[in-house]
Formats: sequence, C-alpha cells, structure tokens
Amino acid sequence: MLPNRKLSLKFGVLFPFGRNSRILFVQFFGHSICGVRNRSIMLTIPGSKTRYCDGVDRRSFLQIGGLAMGGATLSDVLRAEQQQGHSQSNKSIIMIILPGGPPHLDMFDMKPNAPTEIRGEFEPIDTCVPGIQITELMPRTAALMDKLTIIRSLHGGIDDHNVHINLTGWESHPQQGDSPLRQGYPTGGWPSIGSVISHLKGPAVPGMPPFVSLAPPNAESTTRASLNQPGFLGIGKAGFEPNRKKRDDIIYKSGVTREQVARDGEKEAEITLRGMSLERFGDRRALLNSFDRLRRDMDGSGVMEGLDDINRQAFSILTSGQLGDALNFELESHQLRREYGISDAEVPAHGGPELLKQFLVARRLVQAGCRCVTLAFSAWPMDRESRGGFNWDFHSDNFNKARHFVPMLDTGLTALIRDLDNHDLLEDTSVVVWGEFGRTPRINQQAGRDHWPNAASVLLAGGGMKTGQTIGSTNRYGEEPKDRPIHYRDVFASLYRNIGINAAHTHVTDLRGRPHPLVDGRMPIHELYS
Repeated sequence: MLPNRKLSLKFGVLFPFGRNSRILFVQFFGHSICGVRNRSIMLTIPGSKTRYCDGVDRRSFLQIGGLAMGGATLSDVLRAEQQQGHSQSNKSIIMIILPGGPPHLDMFDMKPNAPTEIRGEFEPIDTCVPGIQITELMPRTAALMDKLTIIRSLHGGIDDHNVHINLTGWESHPQQGDSPLRQGYPTGGWPSIGSVISHLKGPAVPGMPPFVSLAPPNAESTTRASLNQPGFLGIGKAGFEPNRKKRDDIIYKSGVTREQVARDGEKEAEITLRGMSLERFGDRRALLNSFDRLRRDMDGSGVMEGLDDINRQAFSILTSGQLGDALNFELESHQLRREYGISDAEVPAHGGPELLKQFLVARRLVQAGCRCVTLAFSAWPMDRESRGGFNWDFHSDNFNKARHFVPMLDTGLTALIRDLDNHDLLEDTSVVVWGEFGRTPRINQQAGRDHWPNAASVLLAGGGMKTGQTIGSTNRYGEEPKDRPIHYRDVFASLYRNIGINAAHTHVTDLRGRPHPLVDGRMPIHELYS
C-alpha cells in the first residue's frame, strides 16, 4: 500500500507518487486582475485508481497550477509582456545575496597592518593575480581571481537589515517586517532588478520565466525584502519562486513564535529543490506521451486555434517542462554536484549543503534561458539565530562563524564560475555577490563585528566585464572609501548595461502612470569596461 500523502505536479515538477498513478489533471486557474476575469480551461486525462493505506479508493492526480505569481496567471504575465514589445537576448544576471552583512575586512578588504582589534584573526593570501590578496578562508576564489573583480569602496548603504538595496539599488522602502519605513519610495515601492528586466525584456525563450527567485522558504525572516519583489511594476512582474510556501505574505517581525515558523515550514511548496530522481518521477515517459497526445488532440480538434496567442504560450510553458528540468539539479553528474559541495546524503545536514544546490540550479536556469536569478546564501537553515537559524549578522563570535560560512561560499561560488565558463555562459552572465552593508572595523567585546553601512565590498564576475582587478579602496582601518567610491546604483547601472539596458536614460512607469528612473543618472563603472 502507498502512504497517504498529497500527490501533485506544479509547473511540470513531479512530487512522489505511485508508479501506477496515471491520472493527469491540468488546470489553468483564472484570476481577477483589475476587474477583468481571465478565461480558464480544464484538461483531464483519466487513469487508474489507487488504494491508499486509509482504505479509501481515490483517483491519483497531478496538478499544474496557474503559476499564480502573487495572484496573476501566467497568461496575464505573457500578455503584458507582449504588449511591451520586448526585444530578445541571451544575457543574464545571477545575484547572490549574503543577508545580514558579511564582514568585508575578513573577506575581501583585509588590513594586515592594522592593530589587532581591527585586523582580526585571519591572514591574507595571494591570488592568481599579482598584487591582489584576499582572506585565507577563500583559496578557491583566490585561484580564480583572474575571472573576478573586487570593489572595495562600496558605499551608500544604511543601517537596516534589509536586502532591498541589493535588489533595487534604492535605500527607501515601505516597512518590511522589523525593517522600518524609509521615506522616499514611489507608490508601490521600487521594483527589483529582476522585475525590471522582466518588464523591459520579457522571456528570452518560450517556456522559461525571465525572473526566478531561489530564496528558501520563509527567507524574509532574514532578508526582510522578498527576493522576487516587483514593486510598482505590479505582481505580473514578480519573480517566480519555486521554493515558495503556499502562504506568500510572510515577512516576519521579532515577535513571531517558533511554533508559527514551524507551522509555515510544514506547508507545501509550489516546487521544491529536493532531489527529484527518475524513480520519484514515476513513469516519466508515459507522462510525456500523455502530454504529446493531449497536444495532438487539441491541435486536431482546433481547440488550440481557439485560444489566443498568450494562452498558447502559457500552455507551451506548462507542457514544455523546461523549468522543471532546469530546477532538477540531480540531472547533473555526481562529480559536478560534489564540486559544488552538494551532499549526496538523503537528509540535508546543517552547514550549507542544502542551499549550495541553488548555485547549481542558477547555472541550469540561465542555461535554459532565464534572464535573472536571485538567491540568498547562508549556512542552512536561513533564519534568525534566535530561532536556530543562520545569517551573516556576526555580532558575536565573528571569526568562528566566518570559518564555517566563508569556505562554503568559496566552494559554491567558484564551482558556479567554473561551471558557467565551461558551458560558455560566463561572458553573457553577470554574477554579483554582496550584502546590505559591511561590518565594523573594530572588533567588539563579544569577538564580533557590528553593522557598518559606511563601507563594504562587492564581488563581480562575467557579463563581459574586465576582471582580474580591484576597484577602489578604503582607508587604513576599512572605515570608509579612500578613493573611487562606488555606490550601489553604480553597480546597478553596470548590471543593467551588461544585459543591454541603458539605465541612466531609462525610466519605468508606476501603476499611476508616473515615470521613475532606474538609477539617479549614475553611469556604469568605467573600470569594468576599459
């Protein structure tokens, strides 16, 4: 007898079900957007009955949801994109956020000649580029320095545990969890870079969303801002979140209980990054054959001709399986997975192997045609330390925590860079690694470093940028930029340039029809291109 469990397929990704289960239930859900009801269709393929251990006969089924990205159907998204007249390209961005504020002086901007209370416990090591040194905790990164650029003079952050500035480039935002309201944002809030790219560029290839967020469930506990946020561009431009729980309004405040977090953690995700072997897929060949027959039947009966182009695109995405295949990291070899630091253990262990899967999935997504992938990396699970989780907020025990966190980042990041390069994707894929601020140069009495918005570092790779260099510097104690200050929006102008958008001369319109700049006239960082 099979265990009693809910069986479902969401957006082409199968969850465990019995090998003999063959009923397929496909539905495009209609949603009301701006008072207009979208058409809905229901497609059913009958199959066998299965008896569960509770003794009840029921038809097993697989369900494809309507991709309710914050409430909009996929048809809504595609229709809006079509109306924009998007151009196509194969450029992409992978944004790796380190929520909590990584210690820049212990990673990329070391001060070995500073007093002990500043320089800390780690030694700098040489990289493959003469004259550039980074922390001893990142030897793999040091060996790939010729493919990387370090900006050591990043400034413009604020003392606010919120990755909103990393996602949008702007400091102002509505209240988000414990993160207070910051005046100056437009109605609806600023859109993330992925949403802007989705709005201006649309899908690069049929069957692949232009913007995907790989944030783990309930990540807002540490990131505050949702990694897929569309701001004033509207929910149709939100990134698709394969790890999202059914409830999508969770931005935790300090008073939330562990019990509430646990209950939310039990809710079924739309798609999970858990391993999806062919055995757990059941008879995948039979499923694909069913889809093929379904498409032939619809074409032969003229039903497809009765749908508009948008619904045809939506149907193509749901039946292509491209997103599901891209999310399935187990299609890669065991050797490659080990290079990423991904454990083969069935039960993930604390210490990062679970979230390291995101790096490999990010490469698979851009290879499949996704334009922007955002992910947040920390030791797993990502949550506040007060609830047994982890983030980069090292107010205490900074050096022991860094010994645990930084080598994992070193492994996943360098595997991603090498993998992109091996697939000839690095030149067209911009990779950015950063947090919401740096940390205090002076070590506190708890052997930690506190919040420091005055200076931080950012790591860049790929995207056609000039690498093997450092840009800018901080003063002798790493307190503030000494030369070539680089603002967050300077980095955004560069990322937009890499994907084919002139940010300094591009505006996007909010829900009230008011235009807003992508950046405040800032230009791409010229050292990256000269």
